[in-house]
Amino acid sequence: MSDGASVKSSPPVSEGARQARGGKSGTLQWLLQNVVWFWLLGLIVIFGVFNPYFFTINNMQNIMVQATVLGLLALAISLPLLVAEIDLSIASNMGFSSVIGALTINYGVPWWGGALIGILAGAGVGLFNGLCVTRLRMVSLIETLAMMIILQGALLAITEGNTVANMPDEYTWIGQATVGTWPIMPLVFVVCLVAEAIVLRRTVLGRSIYAVGGNAAASTAAGIRVDRIKIIAFTLSGLLSGIAGYMLAAWQMAITSNQGEGFLLYSIAAPIIGGVSVFGGRGSVVGILGGVLLLTTIQAGLAVVSFPSFYVPMIGGLMIFVAVAIDAVRVRMSAGR
Repeated sequence: MSDGASVKSSPPVSEGARQARGGKSGTLQWLLQNVVWFWLLGLIVIFGVFNPYFFTINNMQNIMVQATVLGLLALAISLPLLVAEIDLSIASNMGFSSVIGALTINYGVPWWGGALIGILAGAGVGLFNGLCVTRLRMVSLIETLAMMIILQGALLAITEGNTVANMPDEYTWIGQATVGTWPIMPLVFVVCLVAEAIVLRRTVLGRSIYAVGGNAAASTAAGIRVDRIKIIAFTLSGLLSGIAGYMLAAWQMAITSNQGEGFLLYSIAAPIIGGVSVFGGRGSVVGILGGVLLLTTIQAGLAVVSFPSFYVPMIGGLMIFVAVAIDAVRVRMSAGR
């Protein structure tokens, strides 16, 4: 019996329509997640058309070497990002740790010991950052910004504004050695890339990192020691920064008083462009590789086509802006909004 009120019900949505809608959404998410590879392919074609030198072996080798240091730093900063934190001190840590390692050789430490001490110094800085963020509840953005300034000042004080160049050949060997004409240094980046991929995808630690970045409160409820995971993430970030410092010093065969400056923004941009979310909990090593290759290709390609160098920072900033915008869209789509 009707009560006189007319109730309108929306027409039922067919199963086929729901599947089509879900399929379109899934396709768009896949495209957004892998957009870095489409950008990379397009830029390679464009630069190659403007200057065929771009496709030469020498240029490919140059891109590989340049990608090594940036790639190590991108891997370093991706770990704090995955746990919804950030480490702005990685580039300064790279310069500081490298000079610590190089100078210890002057005190009778063998070259391999100096390299190891420098790398461990980087890990120590990362550990300190992690303890400050978790134990003292300091905001990672501000704490690592302060650490960045401290390490820049420490590097300037240690070098007294001079360039450290009296390093033994054994210390710089890995930055200069080749097999045939191919440099060995990029293999270090490949090894670290594979190692981080295994840790993130095949270990309990990796799953915990994603869980903490996705929802720290839920991770705590599930029994994950959130603070410990964040400390490990920062420590590994510092370790990778130390390795990057050694690679850069070995490649340049020198350490300047401003070593590492200019790497920070691009090392942040690379993982974000590659799909690592600034909100934590999402990202892959394959995407990081794509972001690193994209930014390195842009820098090398613009140099090959004789593009005015004073436009390069603007293009880098634009890439970061686009990457963050894409990440925001990915987050909204994942949340179903």
